[in-house]
Amino acid sequence: MKIVKSLLLLIFIPGFVFSQNKSSFQTDIDLLLKNDFFKTAAAAIEIYDLTDSKILYRKNEKLLLKPASNLKLLTSAAGLVFLGPDYKFSTSVYHTGEVIDSICYGDIYFVGGCDPDFTSDELDSLTGEIKNFGIKEIKGNLYGDVSMLDSLFWGNGWMWDDELSKDFPYFTPLIINDACVKIEYSPANIGEEVKINILTPINYFNIRNTSQTIKSDSSNFSIKRDWVNRNNNIAAEGNLFYKTEKDTVTINIVNPGLYFLKLAEQSLLNNGIKINGHCEFNPLPEEAEKIFAWERNYGEVILNLNKESDNLSAEMTLRAISNKYFGNPATAENGIKVQDSLIVLTGLNPADYRIVDGSGVSHYNLISAELLTQLLKYIYRDQKKLYPLFWESLPVGGVDGTLKNRMKNSPAFNNVHAKTGTLSGVSSLSGYLKTKNDHLIAFSIIIQNYKGSSKTARNFQDEICKLLSEYK
Repeated sequence: MKIVKSLLLLIFIPGFVFSQNKSSFQTDIDLLLKNDFFKTAAAAIEIYDLTDSKILYRKNEKLLLKPASNLKLLTSAAGLVFLGPDYKFSTSVYHTGEVIDSICYGDIYFVGGCDPDFTSDELDSLTGEIKNFGIKEIKGNLYGDVSMLDSLFWGNGWMWDDELSKDFPYFTPLIINDACVKIEYSPANIGEEVKINILTPINYFNIRNTSQTIKSDSSNFSIKRDWVNRNNNIAAEGNLFYKTEKDTVTINIVNPGLYFLKLAEQSLLNNGIKINGHCEFNPLPEEAEKIFAWERNYGEVILNLNKESDNLSAEMTLRAISNKYFGNPATAENGIKVQDSLIVLTGLNPADYRIVDGSGVSHYNLISAELLTQLLKYIYRDQKKLYPLFWESLPVGGVDGTLKNRMKNSPAFNNVHAKTGTLSGVSSLSGYLKTKNDHLIAFSIIIQNYKGSSKTARNFQDEICKLLSEYK
């Protein structure tokens, strides 16, 4: 009994190494699961040797659990299979009316194509193409065509108390800067208001600054949007220590499509183009003439989607799939219908699972470790042309993405290519790694129903990855 207790104390100590051989591998994982943490927490695990085509370990692999961002594996793989790496996310600009002597006697239309990575710099390039087209004045209005999406601005089952977070942006086909705004702040002289600077300065936000720079190191400073009333009124409140370094906060934006148009208006003015009208939404007329389209391949989008676990990229990928097969307006439901075909290709039944979004943010999602390992197997074996990009898109243990600060000083360092997932009471890790004898492994570990920090759950996942990296 004392020996078992000693082992249980050791298993979560960094650097502890089990003896590795085939007869002890399952025993070692079973021993990890005897930790008191798992008296209340549920763990589902499946580990598959892709080189030898056999199961190495499974426990509760069919148990339905919340995948958190491990659902992005399914979404991103569906993007590769059903869109392809060369699919174009397009943000386009058109004009109506005649252009005579550099004057557009019509309107300018910006048509959103759900590009999750479109930036202010790219918008400046897009408006520059209007100037290159020969337009110096617009007699009409600036219109935004947002018909590619339905009217839902969030995913099914997303939590109201995540309203302010940059990780939960409002949806629109006209995306810019992740549908968020960065606000810079720094201390002023003692007794004065904290200095506030919106890094994309346009007349779109109302700021109320009641903050104060103070001498004592007891800061309680905050910058928040009025999430209760879902508007873009921003309040800077509390006290900030006078020695605090300049920093930024990022918050999401209500009605980011209109924000896009306001930034476009400012960019046009900066390019010396006069505008006589106003900004609003309107579908693109059939007679409109294209000026330019800014395009981004899905092969680029998937990298940010998985490496940084970008929720917006996942949701827009799901809706791009919907748009390709069902047309406008794209919906999560129709994207999931197509994605279900991928589950069938893995050999499993989509009716056995509940999937409601593309990012894994929703607590309504329920899938299994078995589904994720079957997916990993399918991409590796049956989609050989797509597998290298899928592999490249995954975070690498101790190196980059959401695994950058994990598995350092471990045999798993620079070996694990896996997707992380975190929700309140949920932690997941699924992906690939190589064993000591160079066998390729697909694995999935989902843990949920615990209180507090996810640190213990992550340590457990990292320990299994270490065991697998030493396995031979």
